[in-house]
Amino acid sequence: MKLIGERRALAAAVFAFYFLVYTLLLLAGFVAPDAGPMITGIAGVYGLAFFSLVAGYFWARWYSIGVGLYGVITGIVGLWQASKDPNLEDMIPILIFIGGTHLAATLMLWGNTMAGPYDGQTAWREKLHMDDNAVQRLGRSVIRAGVSLPLVLIYALAPKPETASLVMSIIGLLLAGLGVRALVKAKTWGVLAMGASGALMLTLAAAEMFWGSHSVRVLYPALGGGLMLAATAPFFAPMARWLWAPR
Repeated sequence: MKLIGERRALAAAVFAFYFLVYTLLLLAGFVAPDAGPMITGIAGVYGLAFFSLVAGYFWARWYSIGVGLYGVITGIVGLWQASKDPNLEDMIPILIFIGGTHLAATLMLWGNTMAGPYDGQTAWREKLHMDDNAVQRLGRSVIRAGVSLPLVLIYALAPKPETASLVMSIIGLLLAGLGVRALVKAKTWGVLAMGASGALMLTLAAAEMFWGSHSVRVLYPALGGGLMLAATAPFFAPMARWLWAPR
């Protein structure tokens, strides 16, 4: 199945839909004031996925697949919570819709046939001096970053009483955002920034568990940090070879 243009349009429509939903929630006042920054950030995540797909940025397909997988994870975790809490049973159809639409968008963008308008272009490869192996490493990293960035963002911007935790999570979010931006420009410091963000998020998750938090909130820094570190993993071997290469 090719239908490249149609698949791109359908995937972009899914991300545009969620961007509009979160934006309307903010404008209609259905969001608590202290949750406004978090909802704004999530709207930005979907807005970037939509805009980048339409604009045809070479990293757009990878990033959007990551955001789609984030939505699938959100739906699965939500269904798991709803299965344990009778008060959340009414949310099950909504959670199925969320998971299903994100899965559909991910599948629409998956496969080599969809690479042509994005990462399959040769101009950006020549500009960044990348061979096929380097492109594959970058693709895996951007997909993982696309999954983890919303998780890090939600944890960082969600209302929390602990000032120290708030400051550290904001630092982790800034490192993640700047790191991903530098990564798609093939900057080495971007990998280091993402690694630092992942380590910081895992530290915060461990602190949450140490202080007795057993809520689903722990999953956000744990998953976000783990996936952010996983996004840097494809670059460990090349960086190690460069460090140990004879000068």
